[in-house]
Amino acid sequence: MQMPAFAPLQLPLLIAVSLLPVAVSANEPMLLPTVVVEGTPEVTTPIGIDVANLPSLRAATSDTASLLRDVPGMSFYGAGGVSSLPVLHGLGDDRLRIKVDGMDLISACGNHMNPALSYIDPGNVASIQVFSGIAPVSVSGDSIGGAILVKSPEPAFAAAGQGTLLKGEAGAFYRSNGNAVGGNVAATLASEMLSMTYSGSTAKSGNYTAGVAFKPAGLAAVGRGWLDGDEVGSSRYQSTNHSLGLALRHENHLVELKLGVQDIPYQGFPNQRMDMTGNDSEQVNLRYEGQYDWGKLEARAYNEHTRHKMQFGDDKQFWYGTAPGMPMDTEGKNTGALVKADIVLSARDLLRVGGEVQQYRLNDWWPPSGTGGMSPNTFWNIRDGERDRLALFAEWDAQWNPEWLTQFGVRHETVDMNTGTVQGYNSMAQYPAESAAFNASDRSRTDRNLDLAALARYTPDATRTIEFGYARKTRSPNLYERYSWSTGGMAMRMVNMAGDGNGYVGNLDLKPEVAHTLSATVDWHDADQKKWGLKVTPYYTHIDDYIDARRCRSANSNCGAANQTATTGFVYLQFVNQSARLYGLDISGYFPLAKTSAYGSFTATGLLNYVNGENRTTGDNLYNIMPLNAKLAVVQSLGNWTHTVEAQLVDAKTDVSQTRNEVKTAGYGLLNLRSSYAWKQARFDVGIENVFDRLYNYPLGGAYVGQGKTMSATDVAWGTPVPGMGRSIYTGVNVKF
Repeated sequence: MQMPAFAPLQLPLLIAVSLLPVAVSANEPMLLPTVVVEGTPEVTTPIGIDVANLPSLRAATSDTASLLRDVPGMSFYGAGGVSSLPVLHGLGDDRLRIKVDGMDLISACGNHMNPALSYIDPGNVASIQVFSGIAPVSVSGDSIGGAILVKSPEPAFAAAGQGTLLKGEAGAFYRSNGNAVGGNVAATLASEMLSMTYSGSTAKSGNYTAGVAFKPAGLAAVGRGWLDGDEVGSSRYQSTNHSLGLALRHENHLVELKLGVQDIPYQGFPNQRMDMTGNDSEQVNLRYEGQYDWGKLEARAYNEHTRHKMQFGDDKQFWYGTAPGMPMDTEGKNTGALVKADIVLSARDLLRVGGEVQQYRLNDWWPPSGTGGMSPNTFWNIRDGERDRLALFAEWDAQWNPEWLTQFGVRHETVDMNTGTVQGYNSMAQYPAESAAFNASDRSRTDRNLDLAALARYTPDATRTIEFGYARKTRSPNLYERYSWSTGGMAMRMVNMAGDGNGYVGNLDLKPEVAHTLSATVDWHDADQKKWGLKVTPYYTHIDDYIDARRCRSANSNCGAANQTATTGFVYLQFVNQSARLYGLDISGYFPLAKTSAYGSFTATGLLNYVNGENRTTGDNLYNIMPLNAKLAVVQSLGNWTHTVEAQLVDAKTDVSQTRNEVKTAGYGLLNLRSSYAWKQARFDVGIENVFDRLYNYPLGGAYVGQGKTMSATDVAWGTPVPGMGRSIYTGVNVKF
């Protein structure tokens, strides 16, 4: 496959300065898996996934986002098998800054079927850092929640005098639920100066099954097959990823070029009315890092091109007249660059300044189908969409004494957005009037956004650490929130980033969201931070101009009086600015239980998360807020063996969004078992998820529209949540050479 040429950028001359290391522990165990402070220590300590536990997590999932399932405050929006979206403290999707190998990837889909973390396979993940609560302005922008930084392995080089380095890794897995299979391979050939690495992965699964039947058995779609009562329609997937890295090292300088290709021929979405029937992506990622007497210089430029397609998968069927289906095409082009440098100002003071630029182009069009209402024209949902960002930031870090560290940061972003003219399928009903009004409007928008962060870290002694601070963060609307234009029922159901089965239309008058967050973390631990620890993190966020939704009002019958008063069923909504408030608490810890020569060591771990979200304008609950939940586990280690018994407890979801007719879910408890045996060059993992095969509804799983005539508002049953996966036995093996 030919890689796209890198689009040229005109960058301003930016000098960037960053924080050099300050003293904190490099090992900070937390929960399952063990959480450590990873990379350069900072005033705000990022949470990282222990590299040693990544093979165990890879065996259990093909969804990179779920590698974060044991991070305090983390939950997930349900989606496809490789495309769930992480949520931190009630804020998810575009409200988080997510970077993959330094690239700001954007979901090119009205349903956000291809989020950033879907572009890297779990088998190619080497490290993850999570900044929850207050994220420094240097790692976050155009977001109001935390930041997630995912990296593939760093290039490896031969040691001095070694000659040629040749190494590799291969792994495979099987999961019983859905008959999921897959594998990954990586190989490196390197000298002392040059390194070349290839990595590839594939994953494939059929529909998964719930614990017991949650719906009647029957035909998924006419002529397309039978679904049992416990089978979750439209949950199958297949994904393949390839990456080639070339790196050159000379003294204290490194240049690396990475080329990536993704092919997803299909991925079902049980909470969307359409499925992904193709997602092809090509990525070019070039970076430079250099160490100088004054510090470090870093530069990066990247280009990503996505072609995304949606249609009805094997379990879904269209209902409209003679149309054979409803093809939908999306193309996204994403080009960006970053420059920053690390300079020591004094023994106490460090300054980080830098800049980023991003240029994004989007087309979303629906080719005509059949001879009825979806012809003869192409429906343009987003045409010549533009979303460009230019950001500058500065941070000052000071280590006043061994006990006190502070950081103050400021970031300014200019976000320019625009689109071209649009059209509907034909001259029926609303299309001419709405498209004409949209085309006649001034669609150009410029947002000037300001972020501030003030953080402090106090370490009174070797067993206590306190972090606290305030942040003002800003996010501009995405292209779909601002520019989707039709209030036709079919068109609105194609713009749904929430997975709730409802229909949405954009709003040209949307303002950027502005969040004010207060957060603190108190950490008690032993002096070496290896035996025991307890962390408590309360937080509070107030958001001005929060982008929520209200029932739409238009001449179309679906946006009429009945839509305003409906308390059940799917409804039609428009994105609007309102006021919101979230507060919550994370508690996590670990403690040794026993240690014997015969049975090894036993460690108890625990995690408790609570978040409450309210729309202050309407008094309604915010949508997709995770209820109180906890995990308790006992980990036994004996020689090369590690065994884990884990209980997952989730409270009933009763605080739901009335505006969206969000469905309540019952509380549940699950038992999971995991074991692993590790050699020096190999590892074997086995486990059972949901041991007792319980039927449960994940509170953020969305509405079940996974089978049948999913575009019909009357044929799809409202009130059925997407059920969680029933019992699944998995095994995985990973070998290094």
